[in-house]
Amino acid sequence: MKTQKNVTVQEWLPFERILENGIIELKNKNYIKILKINPINFNLKSELEQDAILNSYKIFLKTCNFPFQILIQSNKEDLSKHVKKINENLIHEKNSIQEISKKYIQYINNLNHNKKSSSKNFYIILKEKNNNKEILNFEEYAIENLNDKYFKIKDCLSRCGNIVTDVNDKEQVLSILFSFLNSRIYFNQN
Repeated sequence: MKTQKNVTVQEWLPFERILENGIIELKNKNYIKILKINPINFNLKSELEQDAILNSYKIFLKTCNFPFQILIQSNKEDLSKHVKKINENLIHEKNSIQEISKKYIQYINNLNHNKKSSSKNFYIILKEKNNNKEILNFEEYAIENLNDKYFKIKDCLSRCGNIVTDVNDKEQVLSILFSFLNSRIYFNQN
């Protein structure tokens, strides 16, 4: 009978280490870079602006002739502080304002209960695969290529009105990885 080997979390995770510039080295010697995108609200733009944004986005897709992954992360918002602040201010308000505020609090509580109150984070994940074994210092090569891809994406998406941020801080990378790996915790909260 075969005995099953217990695998530690460190063995299970594909990450080898996070470099000082935020780039992640995987156990298979590939490298990943995370970009955070702060998008525009497309629906609030005029028709002319929307057309310009769509044309810029087409250019982005044609220009970035390398694979990338777009990830959208939804996080349930904790609105309890907001509700508490409204309740504190109710004491000083007149009856009509109190009634409106109570209905607003009920609305917020319903949103929270139905899990409709959430924020979204948008990320682009870039990967540099170690296909060419002839490169002497692949880490240096990968970092340079990932940074070139970042600047290309930043330039193109900025033309659409988006803000692209290089997640280059080790703590930020750890926080993002933690939130992705523990997404069930966020979805199961009341």
